[in-house]
Amino acid sequence: MFKTTGFISFILRRFTGVVLALYLLLHIWVIGAATQGAEAFNRRMEAVSTPVFHILEILLLAAVIYHAFDGIRLLIINNFRVTDKRKSMWYAAFAIAALLTVVGGLPILFYVLGINF
Repeated sequence: MFKTTGFISFILRRFTGVVLALYLLLHIWVIGAATQGAEAFNRRMEAVSTPVFHILEILLLAAVIYHAFDGIRLLIINNFRVTDKRKSMWYAAFAIAALLTVVGGLPILFYVLGINF
């Protein structure tokens, strides 16, 4: 379907950027409740402390890590003019992001499932 890693990188970078912007709005909504008193803040914290939100935190972690490593990859390509290594660098950035997402997401998943280690 997609012919180049550049296109996949472009789409994923835009998607993760939108996800991060939406998270920022949600974060402001939750923290903003603190100005309405402790009870309002606690209600919002309860709303975002459900297992569904914990799973979404893993997806947020994936978005942050991918967006960061793909950004670093682009900085290296643009500043050091290594355009011939774009494809392999994308695979490396994606693999590192996937690995770090698994390492960081497992404790969250264990918490949601009630597994203590």
